Amino acid sequence: MPTHDDVDGFLTATLIGDDPILDAALAAQREAGLPAIEVSPVSAKLLHLLARISGARRVLEIGTLAGYSTIWLARALPDGGRVVTIEAEESNAAIARANLERAGVADRVDIRVGRGTDVLPTLAGEEPFDLVFVDADKESNPAYLDWAARLGRPGTVVVLDNVVRAGAVADPPPGDTKVAGARAGVVMLGEDPRFDATALQTLDRKGWDGLAIAILTDVVASGTHPDHMDGDRGH
Repeated sequence: MPTHDDVDGFLTATLIGDDPILDAALAAQREAGLPAIEVSPVSAKLLHLLARISGARRVLEIGTLAGYSTIWLARALPDGGRVVTIEAEESNAAIARANLERAGVADRVDIRVGRGTDVLPTLAGEEPFDLVFVDADKESNPAYLDWAARLGRPGTVVVLDNVVRAGAVADPPPGDTKVAGARAGVVMLGEDPRFDATALQTLDRKGWDGLAIAILTDVVASGTHPDHMDGDRGH
């Protein structure tokens, strides 16, 4: 009987195929001792396609790690497009820079080193982002989503990773701050009128998880924070 790993392998081989550049990026990540927490190939391809479907020119990524998903996003951009990616650890950023150089996309990626909650305010006032991918510390998901709305525009695509966490998000165990953060992010997407969202469960080599996909609504154009709003979700 096939397992979910078998299905994941089939989908990856059939829809993604071999890519020496991406393989090298993952190898560099492993050699550096970084955890294997990057998005799966089929999820990375989904990010790539979402960027293309939305016509994104400016992409914000919160959580670079070794740059695997960054390469996928950068490859989706048209000429003149830009990925701004935030990484808390300088050592991780150095590995990502080498991977991006090897992939030939370093010229379209800007790595900002620092905690997301420190770096995001420095992006205020820049041109809005067309797609935001959040895949960093789960405890800060509500803050990251708030900044995604502030730094986006109506129609901006927002992707939030790891929202299921082996089902624990439905009934968070006491004291698990990662699960609590993941749940808080999902609840925010459901209640905050700046977002219109859904979520998909996934099952791959990392196990049972999922991601949420949202667009920013017209509410963001008013510049009004949801804490000061009344009425419905504005969909």
